[in-house]
Amino acid sequence: MFNKFNITDKLLFIAAMLSLVFSEILFFNGHESQAIFLGLWVPSILCFGIYLHLINKND
Repeated sequence: MFNKFNITDKLLFIAAMLSLVFSEILFFNGHESQAIFLGLWVPSILCFGIYLHLINKND
């Protein structure tokens, strides 16, 4: 699966997963509002990766 990803795709995927993990860590340590703020970045990062993929596909 990861063979089709270029370096940008891999970095954005890692950033999204790290955001998710840190969000969960914050949530379970009692920082709910900070966890929600950080967790909202996950779909934004993934959407940005899709956008970059679509732009590069059209060139």
